[in-house]
Amino acid sequence: MNSLDLLRQHTTVVADTGDFEQLAQFRPQDATTNPSLVLKAVQQPRYHTLLEQAVAAHPGASATTVAEHLLVAFGVEILKVVPGRVSTEIDPRLSHDTATSVGTAKRLIDLYAAAGVSRERVLIKLASTWAGIQAARELEQQGIRTNLTLLFCLAQARACADAGVQLISPFVGRIYDWFKKTAGKSWDEAAMAGPNDPGVRSVVEIYRHYKRHGIRTEVMAASFRNSGQILALAGCDLMTISPALLAELQQANAPVERSLMPAPTTEPAPAAMTEAEFNGALAADAMARDKLTEGIAQFITDTETLEQLIRTHQA
Repeated sequence: MNSLDLLRQHTTVVADTGDFEQLAQFRPQDATTNPSLVLKAVQQPRYHTLLEQAVAAHPGASATTVAEHLLVAFGVEILKVVPGRVSTEIDPRLSHDTATSVGTAKRLIDLYAAAGVSRERVLIKLASTWAGIQAARELEQQGIRTNLTLLFCLAQARACADAGVQLISPFVGRIYDWFKKTAGKSWDEAAMAGPNDPGVRSVVEIYRHYKRHGIRTEVMAASFRNSGQILALAGCDLMTISPALLAELQQANAPVERSLMPAPTTEPAPAAMTEAEFNGALAADAMARDKLTEGIAQFITDTETLEQLIRTHQA
């Protein structure tokens, strides 16, 4: 078996892409999207039809409304290929607006239902801000499953667990990026690889915390920069991996040993975090604070670029 097949023995493999035509060759269980990935996909000629159909089906609608229909259209196509779930992200401009996030998520679920897709096959992605986590709490209580993204530290993971979210996506690569940039010339790539990678260490900390306390929320490691990070986290509940790294693993035949092992619950769950504790933890963690702010800003930029592309087709 190749390294990708060996990885599947320990971890559920998820594809991180909006390019659903690539999915079949990797046989992922689930797929994730975000504004950046959908923007990248929709600019490819083979996906112009989806954009044109979304615009034509909603004459006079705002670009934001058309974008929601376009995101769902991509999700519907992805679900024709993967047997499991697709993650669809709400407008990142709502990252600090709980009530509107809830309303938008419910609207996306309704659009999926109109396309014949049950809510069990959809995860609504929200940024791991306090407002986003509270929106997830409300949605989970209403039977809508969530995926909390842009997650960089244990405090965010703890708050997500308190809210009863279905799944979290800690960002391995972006944590690695921050520490490497901060270290500058003193960064030693070899010494900081594998289990010493700061992004890997963060996911290990979160995974062990969840298992130790019997927390049911799934941990899906995300945002990888190299296959070494993936292999160092073999055994994580899920991993969402880019097509380029999926292909690299598929072509490799290196052994894959399980690094993260499920463990019995040994401690009761800690007391729920307060908003003040959450904000204090983020304020004290420069990396998490910087990457969360930066990630939301980048997703907003790509969302606005997508909407401008839609307006161009509406003209």
